[in-house]
Amino acid sequence: MTPDRPLGRWGTRAYDGLGYLGGLVLALITAAVFLQVALRYVFAAGIEGLEEVPRYLFVWLVMLGGAAAMHRGEHTALDYFRQRLGPRGRALASVITEAAGMLLFFSLLRSSVVLVPNAQLQTSAGLGLPLGWVYVAVPVGAVLFLLPMGWRLVAALRALWPKPS
Repeated sequence: MTPDRPLGRWGTRAYDGLGYLGGLVLALITAAVFLQVALRYVFAAGIEGLEEVPRYLFVWLVMLGGAAAMHRGEHTALDYFRQRLGPRGRALASVITEAAGMLLFFSLLRSSVVLVPNAQLQTSAGLGLPLGWVYVAVPVGAVLFLLPMGWRLVAALRALWPKPS
């Protein structure tokens, strides 16, 4: 396991699968938008509720794709400043950023405990889909983000306080 690929081989495979799943979701979003536009221009009519599909799938795309990118370490970072720091400074910067990010995702999880069950009681206007299926993307994504972030936080803490030899 390396800081670039936390969670070992199984984690890499699982998160690579999330990346492919995100690609599939993006393809579904594209197909739904294309179909809706084509039907409106060619037949002057659309499929009721189809405009909701990309909107709801986008939430899942962000959470799944974002988690896959987090595992790969591909999120935007101010590398210019980080590279100017020494090894301990980089480790400290990693501790701060990972801890702050984890606080954000723990707060999303905490909010989801109330939000998801309440959303399950509502349905979408066009499809009649229980909105809990849309909102559950937030806690699922938060957990998927937290796993590699937690691993990187532990790795950064170990870099700050190495074992005495």
